[in-house]
Amino acid sequence: MVVSLVFVSAVHGQEPEHGRKYKPLPPTAHITVTVEKGFNNKPLINAAVIFHATRDGHNDGNLEVKTDEDGKAVIDVIEIGSKVTVQVIANGFATSAQDIDVDGPTKELVVKMLRPRAQISGYQDNDGKDAQTKPGVQEPPHPQAVAPATGNPKPAGTPQ
Repeated sequence: MVVSLVFVSAVHGQEPEHGRKYKPLPPTAHITVTVEKGFNNKPLINAAVIFHATRDGHNDGNLEVKTDEDGKAVIDVIEIGSKVTVQVIANGFATSAQDIDVDGPTKELVVKMLRPRAQISGYQDNDGKDAQTKPGVQEPPHPQAVAPATGNPKPAGTPQ
C-alpha cells in the first residue's frame, strides 16, 4: 500500500501571473475638530461630529465621532484629496456645518457652537433675536387628571 501526500499552497494566489496585485492603501489625513461653546469658549463634551466625505464625485460614506472631555473629535481614515462636510450636532445648540478640503496630512478645525436663533423672516427683522421656543422637545401641554374625591360618597337618592 502506497500513500502519497499532496500539499496545496495558497501562496500561488498572490503571484502576478494570477492577476491579483497588492494595492497599498491611499494616504489618509489626521483631522482634529475642536468644538467650543460660542459664548464662553469652553469645550463642548459629547457633541456629535459627522464627517461626510466625497472624493472625485463619489460618496465615501459618513462617519460619526463624539467629542471627548477636551471638546476634540479625532479621525484618521479620510483620504487626502477628499472634500469633507463637517456637521456638528449638540443638545441646546444650533447645528453647525461647513465644507473643508483635506489637502495635507493634518487638518485642524475649530467650531464655535451658538444658541438657536429666531427663524429668518421676510416680514419682520429677526436678526440676532433668540429663538421663540426653548431648546429640547416641544410638546403641547397635557390635560391634568382630576383627583378622585376622598371619603365615601352617598349613592344618589339617599336621604342626608
